[in-house]
Amino acid sequence: MASSPNRVDPSPALTYGSYLALDEVLGAQHPRSDEHDEMLFIVIHQVYELWFKQLLHEAGQLQRALEAGDTPHSLHTLRRILTILKVVVAQIDVLETMTPRQFTSFRDRLDAASGFQSAQFRELEAVLGRRDERAYAHYPSGSAGRERIRAAMARPSLYDSFLRYLALQGYPIPADRLDRDVRIASEPSVEIQDVLHTVYTDDRGAAQVAERLVDLDEGLQEWRYRHVMMVRRTIGDKPGTGGSSGAEYLRASLFRPVFADLWALRSRL
Repeated sequence: MASSPNRVDPSPALTYGSYLALDEVLGAQHPRSDEHDEMLFIVIHQVYELWFKQLLHEAGQLQRALEAGDTPHSLHTLRRILTILKVVVAQIDVLETMTPRQFTSFRDRLDAASGFQSAQFRELEAVLGRRDERAYAHYPSGSAGRERIRAAMARPSLYDSFLRYLALQGYPIPADRLDRDVRIASEPSVEIQDVLHTVYTDDRGAAQVAERLVDLDEGLQEWRYRHVMMVRRTIGDKPGTGGSSGAEYLRASLFRPVFADLWALRSRL
């Protein structure tokens, strides 16, 4: 039935602002001081959280593609993840336009707030393979952040999905690795490295996927390094605001590869 020409459509027309919820997004910055640079600090970290959300979204897509044995879509998604990581690293350049004195001018207003508390980054670490109760121990019991991190630690990691992908490509991944308890951190394996050596010798699509995973691991380590240096130049060796030891805590996270087998293999190729 045709609508009456005099009938008013109760739903407003979709606009750029309403589609992107810009009123909510642009109204989400609440500086706690009158210092000019606090706005930059807030915006940068909110943008980080948006990128972390997208990285989690893409990581889920990547795992589905890998577990379907889909090389083209796995490579496409990995390229997108790597491009996002470049943007995440580049944002540190913007933060470094803020001098130590400018940051100190509002730092006390942060109380216990710290990037150390980013539940999404902890969830991303879990997706990549971290299995450590300390990652969620300081989140309140029953909180959404705690439950998301725990759930990610109970699911197959990205590396588990990669090994299943290799099995679908016909490579002899041991059954005990495919059926392992995914709640436990994956350990480096000479047996898996032997399989990876064959993957690289074949030099087909699986080798390209493996190399992009190395790129991902390197990109994460680059982000950690830039983060450490940014913190050092901003607050030196002062304690972090979230109860961490600041730059010292961040330095301890450097050079810990996510995909240890892929790095151990380098000396054999």
